[in-house]
Amino acid sequence: MKFSNLNIPVSNKEVKLNLEYTQNRKTSEKLGCRDPFILLYDNKYYFYQGAGSRGVVCSVSDDLETWSDQVTVLPVPENFHGIKDLFWAPECHYYKGNFYIFTSVYSNKTNHRCISVYRADNPMGPFVDIADGCICPKDWDTIDGTLYVDNDGQPWMVFVHEWTSMPDHNGGMCAAKLSEDFTHLISEPVELFRAKDRGEGYGGVTDGPYMYEDANGHLMMIWSNGLNDVGYLVAIAHSESDTILGPWTHQDKLLYCKDCIPGCTDGGHAMIFNDKDGVTKITLHGPNGRRKDDAGNVIDYEHLLIYDLVEKDGTLEIK
Repeated sequence: MKFSNLNIPVSNKEVKLNLEYTQNRKTSEKLGCRDPFILLYDNKYYFYQGAGSRGVVCSVSDDLETWSDQVTVLPVPENFHGIKDLFWAPECHYYKGNFYIFTSVYSNKTNHRCISVYRADNPMGPFVDIADGCICPKDWDTIDGTLYVDNDGQPWMVFVHEWTSMPDHNGGMCAAKLSEDFTHLISEPVELFRAKDRGEGYGGVTDGPYMYEDANGHLMMIWSNGLNDVGYLVAIAHSESDTILGPWTHQDKLLYCKDCIPGCTDGGHAMIFNDKDGVTKITLHGPNGRRKDDAGNVIDYEHLLIYDLVEKDGTLEIK
């Protein structure tokens, strides 16, 4: 199984980048973000975020603690079709020598949220549009595209059919085959499951899919939802066939939720990567919004969280 940023070719060469470290940007000091995505390439960590009218930005680190100032790697194109919700949850994936950003905008071409694909020959861009603005069905609201490559080498896009365009306001998780150059889908999307399949008390949101295969070849998906009295969370689904088409079943035990680790907040939209030492990490944002005291003062805000992950008893746990 080939996951772009779990087994990306990594060399030991030191990459010299002209970056500034003028701000106090440290993971341990609540680096503000939503929907974080980190890519390890050539001994450096690249941290991608959507930045609205500034496009997609990237910070770079040597140690996952101190980060450079943000650099715009995907500027808003001239005459851009996105009119609001710019650059939702960008992910950067490596595939056969190129880097691809999957991200979502609300498009004036379709009047829906849509996933766009951008390509560059290095992780700092500049990235250019290769999918004519929208790669998924144009009459759906679609967000949170991620890459999966199956055992036959076929790339897939796994993505959210957003609850906002579902008749019962219950989001779906979908998958479709990608062309080799990532410019278009080559199969009709298949619905893998819906948010309601998680059970009673859960919301209609399907957020942030990310694929993971364990040491025994068992395929999982982490994704986010909300639960009464718990809030935003990260759940795990398992493919009974160990293929993308499932069927998918839902693990009762959550991977991450409020108070699952002493003192932690709610949080979600997670992804998985291996660090320089081969340690598997999960990153997410928490809490899911600003927290205020009774006087209205902000006491906590969405920020970057990184934890170690371990495989145990056929599933994943935060160490």
